[in-house]
Amino acid sequence: MRGQAGFLCDNRGVDTIPLKMVVYLTITSVIIVLMAISWSNISPFIVGADVDRQLKDAGLAISSIQDGYARDLTATGQDGSMCIVSFSMPDNVRYVAFGVDPDPDMDSDLTNSAWMLENNTILCQYASGVKERTFIGGDPVSFRKGVIDSNGRWIMDDGLATNYGHDPGVVIEGPIEGDFVFELVRGDKIYTLAHF
Repeated sequence: MRGQAGFLCDNRGVDTIPLKMVVYLTITSVIIVLMAISWSNISPFIVGADVDRQLKDAGLAISSIQDGYARDLTATGQDGSMCIVSFSMPDNVRYVAFGVDPDPDMDSDLTNSAWMLENNTILCQYASGVKERTFIGGDPVSFRKGVIDSNGRWIMDDGLATNYGHDPGVVIEGPIEGDFVFELVRGDKIYTLAHF
């Protein structure tokens, strides 16, 4: 009992315990702040790498159907070679364009200038104006926007040129999230038709 009373009455190190706690908490806080600053600096690179990976995956998927069977546009059904491109783009991606640059003058208006045809290209523009291109290898890939006709067939949207006054191509404007289907079709030549 006498030893326990001596332990409870020993106050020689009382002033060092709070000082140590303050030092340890300060060091921990500095480490947490440095990690937060580092993450905010690294985060855009990680997001950019993810966008780049998604564009390359889309290019590979589209490339994989180019030597497949092309459905005749007058035929019913959807028996042309098809692929599904999945996107989950961050909010700072303005658009993803297939086979066309819809904003060649870079004024953020997709309707005031002629679209520049870029076969074999997937183009992504960020809100900052930076454009990233992914090239699809092989023979030229001609993208066209598709619509469903009265018979339930996917056909080319001939109204694209008259409605928007632009060259053919496919543009997905943000927010870009989900699965997008492409089918190989034959009209006067082979096209990659968007089903969205």
